[in-house]
Amino acid sequence: MNFDKKNIIVLIIAVLLITFLGSFLRQPKIYSFSKEQFVPSDMETVFDFFSRPENLEKITPSSMGFNIITPKPIEMKNGAIIDYTVKILGVPIRWRTMITSYKKNEYFVDEQLKGPYSYWHHKHTFTEVEGGVLIIDEITYALPIQAFRKIVYPLIIRPQLEQIFDFRFQIIKDKFN
Repeated sequence: MNFDKKNIIVLIIAVLLITFLGSFLRQPKIYSFSKEQFVPSDMETVFDFFSRPENLEKITPSSMGFNIITPKPIEMKNGAIIDYTVKILGVPIRWRTMITSYKKNEYFVDEQLKGPYSYWHHKHTFTEVEGGVLIIDEITYALPIQAFRKIVYPLIIRPQLEQIFDFRFQIIKDKFN
């Protein structure tokens, strides 16, 4: 078989295309992210603040362009659906989450129904401790295009999550201290 420059280019493109398409068939890599924060306040006050979705706008960096579309007020409960937009790399993306688990003054879970991730599960846990409340955010998620995860995850996704939660940490610290 004679391999000229044209055949090699076609072969490389075919391999890249097969790799890209195959990434949709592979089991997605699940990532996790967690953050803890102590708040010197009572459980009722802290949980009330977090169980109002409109407060997400206050604790999300303005650069994210976070905007709740669902009419307010939104009742936090099992089955509640929240629609909003958020900017990813400057592009507004619609995101829909559902509260899939809710226990007042203990925890709630939001899961993505539609949005930028192929999987998103965010558990918010609130534990009364001496002198206040310990807030724990645990997120598990998967990226939609697995072929790019080695580049996109460390350069964009992980740093953006850290930036969002560092911002959130400071806003909550300022609010409750």
